[in-house]
Amino acid sequence: MKKAIQWKITIILLVIAVCAWLLYPSYRWFSMSEERRQELQQASDPILERTLSLGLDLQGGMHLILEVDLDEVPEDMEVAEAMNRALEIVRNRVDQFGVAEPLIARQGDRWIVVQLPGLTEPERAVDLIGQTALLEFRLVSEQTVPSDEADAPEGTEILEDREGRRYLVKKEAELTGASLRDASVQMAGEFGQPAVGFNFERDAAASFEQLTADNIDRRLAIVLDGVVQSAPNIRERIPGGEGIIQGGFSMDTARDLAIILRAGALPAPVEIIENRTVGPTLGRDSIRAGITAMFIGFALVLLFMPLYYRSAGFVADIALLLDIFILLGAMAYFQFTLTLPGLAGIILIIGMAVDANVLIFERIREELKSGKTPRVAIDAGYSKAFSTILDANVTTLVAAVFLFQFGTGPVKGFAVTLFIGILASMFTALVVTKTIFEVVLRDRPVKELKI
Repeated sequence: MKKAIQWKITIILLVIAVCAWLLYPSYRWFSMSEERRQELQQASDPILERTLSLGLDLQGGMHLILEVDLDEVPEDMEVAEAMNRALEIVRNRVDQFGVAEPLIARQGDRWIVVQLPGLTEPERAVDLIGQTALLEFRLVSEQTVPSDEADAPEGTEILEDREGRRYLVKKEAELTGASLRDASVQMAGEFGQPAVGFNFERDAAASFEQLTADNIDRRLAIVLDGVVQSAPNIRERIPGGEGIIQGGFSMDTARDLAIILRAGALPAPVEIIENRTVGPTLGRDSIRAGITAMFIGFALVLLFMPLYYRSAGFVADIALLLDIFILLGAMAYFQFTLTLPGLAGIILIIGMAVDANVLIFERIREELKSGKTPRVAIDAGYSKAFSTILDANVTTLVAAVFLFQFGTGPVKGFAVTLFIGILASMFTALVVTKTIFEVVLRDRPVKELKI
C-alpha cells in the first residue's frame, strides 16, 4: 500500500516538474519588455519555439481575406481543385514565412481567410501571400524591340523588367516553375549580392539542359508574374538543371522569392479584398477582459469549495490549481494557440473539474452517513463516482473532437482547451485528490472526516 502511494506521489511530482519546465519559456517571454521580445524575434531565439502561442484576438496581428479569380483558372483544372490548390500554396508560403500558429481556411466559393497573429511586417506578408508567383523561362527574340506592342511579331510579346527596360520575348514559355525542386537564397555577382538559386526535378532538368544546349549565345528571360527578373546570355550547356535569378534583390526580397518559388505558383490570381490589422491595444484589452473573467470565476470556486466541503474543499482547490497548470503546460508542449474562446474553455474546465470533485465528495458523504469509517468511505466514494465521471467526460471528449474536426479557428481553440482540460481534470480529480486523502490517512487514525 505504501509503495503504491509512493508511486502516485512520484508521478504527480513528475507531472508538476514537467509542466513547470514547459511553462518556464512562456513565463520568461511574457515577463520581457517589448524591445527584448523584438530582439529575440529578429535573432530567431530558440525560446520562441517553446512559448505558449497567443491567437490573433489576444496579441493582435493581421486578418486577410483573399479572393481567387476563378475566371483565370486553367481549362484543365476544376474549380474545387483550384481552390484547394490555392489554399495549400498560401498555407505553405505562410508556414515558411515563420508566423506562429496562423489560421488559413476556405470561406465560401472563392475566398480564403488568413489570420497572422503577432505579425510585425504586414506589408511584406501581403506581398508574399498575394503574388501569383508564376515563374516562366522564355527565350528573348533577336529582333529589335518595337516601340508599339501592336507591332510585336506573331508569337512574341513585350515585357518589362522592374527598371522599365523592355524585352521582346516569346509568348510561350519554354519551361515553368511548376517543375522546380527547390529554391534558396545565394550570394552571387561581383559584389556578392543576394540572389535566388534554383534547381529542377529530373525530367525538367533534362529539358533545361537541352534548352540551353540548343540556344547558346541567346538570351533567356526569367519572368515572374509577367515581369522580367533577369535575362542572362546562355554561354554554354547547363547540366543538372540548376540556375540563378539575379535582379538587385535585398536579402528580404530574395528570401521571400525563394519561399514563393518553393511553395509553387497559385493556380489563378488572387486579390486581397480585406486587409485588417488588429492592434496590440485591442489584444491587451481582450487578454485583460478574458483573464479577469477567468480569475473571478476561479476565485469564487476556490472560495465556495472550502465553505461547503470544509477541509475536503481545500483538497479540491489544490486539484483545481494543478488542473489549470497541467492544461497550460500541455498547450505549451503541443504549441497550441491560446485564443479568447480558449480562455472561455478554461473557465468551463474549472466548472467541470469542480463537478467531478462534487460527485466524489457527495458519494463520500453518503458512505459516511451509512456509518462507514473515513478510510472506507473515501475508497467507496471514489469507486462509485468513477463510472459517472468517466461517462460524463467521455461524451464531452467526443464532442470536443468533433468541434476540432469541423470547426473554424476560434471553435478549434475552444475544442483544444476543452479536450486537454478534461483529461487533466480527470487526472487531478481521480488521482491527485485521492492521493492527498491517502497520505493524510496513512499514518494516523481519523475518526471523523469533515466533508
